[in-house]
Amino acid sequence: MAGKRLNPRRAKINRCYSVEEVARLYGIHRQTVRNWIKAGLPAMTGARPHLIAGTDLRAFLERRRASGKVHCGPGELYCVRCKAAREAAEGMLDYIPIASLSGNLRALCPVCSCLMHRRAGLRNLDAVRGSCTVAYPHGHERITDGRLHSLDCHSTTHRETAHDKA
Repeated sequence: MAGKRLNPRRAKINRCYSVEEVARLYGIHRQTVRNWIKAGLPAMTGARPHLIAGTDLRAFLERRRASGKVHCGPGELYCVRCKAAREAAEGMLDYIPIASLSGNLRALCPVCSCLMHRRAGLRNLDAVRGSCTVAYPHGHERITDGRLHSLDCHSTTHRETAHDKA
């Protein structure tokens, strides 16, 4: 279960857990909990069953969650393929509005040429973009705003002219 996000707050801080109870609490295998103990989860291993304090379990899981986060600086977006924060290729960002005051910044990764995204509000756009230039591509807000007509538009004209000739 590599993609499972464990909520550290499920552990009660005033309770001690056995390895099996932690595994049941988070829906994981007992060996995963034993691996956590080897990786630094404090446990009372002097007697059987091994006991884990709820405060230690919560702190361990919060540290694990925080260590996996990558913070992007100004002008940086997160590349999912590279798994790192990267500056936009050639310093070019596109702003795609989602709501009236917020949207997504989009750019190409300079290493793998994959699309990178970052959420940003209009108020803090100058701080987020850093030294990059931002383009604001505007698309059609609604389907009816486009210049393209319906596929059926010529058939009504054709029927009228055929009817008028008869």
